[in-house]
Amino acid sequence: MSFTHVVFGVIQALLILLLSPLLNGVIKKIKALFQCRKGPGIFQPYYDLAKYMKKDAVISNQASWLTIITPYLTFAGVLTAGLLVPMFTKTIGFVGDFILFAYLLAIYRFLMALTALDAGSSFGGMGASREMALNSMVEPALFLSVVAVILQTGTTNLSYSVAVLHEQGWNVLTISYVLAFVAMFLVVIAETGRIPVDNPDTHLELTMIHEGMLLEYSGRYLGLMVWSSMMKQFIILSLFAGLFFPFGWGDSFDLKEILTGMILFLVKVFGLGIVLAVVEASYAKIRLFHVPKLFVTSMALSLLAIIVNVLF
Repeated sequence: MSFTHVVFGVIQALLILLLSPLLNGVIKKIKALFQCRKGPGIFQPYYDLAKYMKKDAVISNQASWLTIITPYLTFAGVLTAGLLVPMFTKTIGFVGDFILFAYLLAIYRFLMALTALDAGSSFGGMGASREMALNSMVEPALFLSVVAVILQTGTTNLSYSVAVLHEQGWNVLTISYVLAFVAMFLVVIAETGRIPVDNPDTHLELTMIHEGMLLEYSGRYLGLMVWSSMMKQFIILSLFAGLFFPFGWGDSFDLKEILTGMILFLVKVFGLGIVLAVVEASYAKIRLFHVPKLFVTSMALSLLAIIVNVLF
């Protein structure tokens, strides 16, 4: 690995760490404006994280060492997954393929669900069971939607796939590509825990999924878990932007192109965040047993995209 790869890897890690709370703040602000509320400021997530980090953590008597170590593991796992996604340049810090990316996110979910059960809380167990039930459908939908795109590139390496899509230009706009776009957008809504699949702002036991697994955490542990969730949201939107808006990538040795690519990347990610906020403000949360219909629709569209891509 060259020095350039290391530099870009560090820059990308800093972008994920520092801008993921801002993205979450922008989404909440836009959602509040569409609901005719003033809402919190866009920098409120930073204040919340600082507050969590200053507080002492309270651990249940029933919890084991797993509850203590999970926040650090999930934080490191999500950040590592983010380094595999090309963001502002086609040359990234670490080279990895989509399979590794998906497994890192799967480990993140598994640890969260396992820790929710560790404290012996009924709400935590309910949130964990819902998360695992939905995850059994989200992961196949995510795999199929991405495969429908990378079939055009011939590799599972995300960096090379984005580079190939970038070189194709407008020729990338095919029927299978459009079908994959719709399929993955449904997955993005689920992966980021947004309405109509989940409500990230609720603490009602009848509606919460992701939040139900965090009820036993407090202090710096809660801060790390919340930060990990924000980073995951930022990374998922970055992956979606890279696969379906493959333009504006910088060259490894051209500073001007790098800065331009970084600005365009932020415009794409924050633009997608605004779209998610509009979707949240426009729809109500659907019933839990209706959620699988969205994933079945996503998988059907992805399979159709794969068939069209193979046959034509």
